[in-house]
Amino acid sequence: MELNGYKIIVTGSARGMGAATVRSYVAAGARVVGMDVDRESGERVAAAATEAGPGSAAFMTVDIADPESVTRAFDAAAEQLGGLDVLAHPAAIQRSGDASSVTPEDWDVMMAVNVRGTMLTNQAAHRLMARNGRGSVINFGSVSGLRAEPGAPAYSASKGAVHSWTRTAAAAWGADGVRVNAILPAIATPMYEEALGRLDEDGMTAHFWQNEQSIALGQKYGDPDRDLGPVMVFLASEASRFITGQLIPVDGGQTSVR
Repeated sequence: MELNGYKIIVTGSARGMGAATVRSYVAAGARVVGMDVDRESGERVAAAATEAGPGSAAFMTVDIADPESVTRAFDAAAEQLGGLDVLAHPAAIQRSGDASSVTPEDWDVMMAVNVRGTMLTNQAAHRLMARNGRGSVINFGSVSGLRAEPGAPAYSASKGAVHSWTRTAAAAWGADGVRVNAILPAIATPMYEEALGRLDEDGMTAHFWQNEQSIALGQKYGDPDRDLGPVMVFLASEASRFITGQLIPVDGGQTSVR
């Protein structure tokens, strides 16, 4: 599939799934503005993607939890691109903990970035897309939002909220031609590797049996460019024009093959 001429914003573009999404969209011919709080890495990802072509990528900083920052960045990106067709929204943070001791500070920052950030970016994208009567918003949920997560209760709650928001926004914005779906990925990223690095041997064993063991396709997390990128291109394109309100696992079977 090609995205020639598509105008796309990708949040969390400085690394991981966001960076892979930028590369995949540029490779499909799209014009992309990546957004992140990490300017140095974000600019490096955009430059490398543009060099590889055939599309192009630029970079802007944004704080997705700040309404003014989101409005300012999205309006500037739409002006630079000449409109907006797609928002891919991988940006998120993760905090470990347990249900008995999770702190209000960790809870609040998780909800601000993962939940309010989803709402704000989606609203900004919808405002820009509705002018043309079409568009695709691709949020990022998680299997963590579907199951108990003893080691990450605030993250689990935040992703459950993203799932509910995605369905609600899809219902509200379908009349404007804007579809809203969410990816539930099991993809190896720097955030995933950092989480593993905080585990001891017993934690690694428990992690395998809770996560990798249930991945039917190889018992390991997927590659962001090879396994996630093509799905992101599909959901951005008109090939998925009749799909909205869906939670779509890209996880080798982790969610459902258990």
